[in-house]
Amino acid sequence: MSEQSNPPSGQGMLPGSEEWTPDMIREVVDDLKHMPGALLPILHAVQNRVGYVPEGAVAIIADGLRQTRAEVHGVISFYHHFRTHPVGSHVVQVCRAEACQSMGSRALEAHIKDRLGVDYHQTSADREFTLEPVYCLGNCACAPSIRVGDRIHGRMSPEKFDRLADKLTTSTLELK
Repeated sequence: MSEQSNPPSGQGMLPGSEEWTPDMIREVVDDLKHMPGALLPILHAVQNRVGYVPEGAVAIIADGLRQTRAEVHGVISFYHHFRTHPVGSHVVQVCRAEACQSMGSRALEAHIKDRLGVDYHQTSADREFTLEPVYCLGNCACAPSIRVGDRIHGRMSPEKFDRLADKLTTSTLELK
């Protein structure tokens, strides 16, 4: 995982919670463009601050690095880590590696998709959960595993997932 940048305007905010502006993207590019292979650190910094790499940021990044938009877009689309759309409050990653599959992750995956009402790379209607596949969480002895945010949950079952989703779901209270 890359290090998170700490620009002054982002201090005290949750990662991925900042609204993006062209000036913010230029600031990130200016801060990091001197680094060898600066494109990846810039993309990570933007995604850490905004939660994804906005389409409108691609031209600004390309211009700042003197690359084409196609080159920047090619890197974004090559690496599955980068997102080009906003995500829900919780990103759920389901391990699809062989160890997890042998321990029932396919059935778990189907249950999670049904419970959240989404497929991979989609966000639930309530904007609470985004579902993503991952191809090894390094938790093979405790398969099947999922990751929610930075926390790995092993020996996951449909019932355990339902309890976790209920715990993570925020609810709106209507006051009269």
